[in-house]
Amino acid sequence: MGDVGSQDPTPPYRPPSFDEIRAQDMFNNCAVRTALSGVMGGGMGVLMGALFGALEVPLNTDTMTTKQHLIYQARAMGSKSKSMAKAFAVMGAIFSGVECVVEKARAKHDMTNTTIAGCVTGGTLSARAGPQAACLGCAGFAAFSVAIEKLLDH
Repeated sequence: MGDVGSQDPTPPYRPPSFDEIRAQDMFNNCAVRTALSGVMGGGMGVLMGALFGALEVPLNTDTMTTKQHLIYQARAMGSKSKSMAKAFAVMGAIFSGVECVVEKARAKHDMTNTTIAGCVTGGTLSARAGPQAACLGCAGFAAFSVAIEKLLDH
């Protein structure tokens, strides 16, 4: 029988390479994070829009041919995808940018950053509807952000 304790399961320390350090520094830049989140949010919006657009049912289905159905669905998916891509891109960019700036200013990574970023995002997105809507948007998006952060944390 061999000695179980003689083999160390942890590999030896390997310092990060220059390229790894550069990539990490680049991602720590708030402008890069904001742009990346906007692009990823837009991609998610395209997928969600295609899904919800495909679920739209025309009112006059009895008189439509199969070709007309397909054209209607394609247009619905396209228009939903476009509008949702814009909304998700803006939402992702605002949230990520604010969270990054707050994190850098506070020099901490905690739930407060998420709460502030959620409040600013919700308030900004609903500000056109007036101050009451902005306050509700702030509170709602902050609560949603905290809930998602706690869900993903565990």
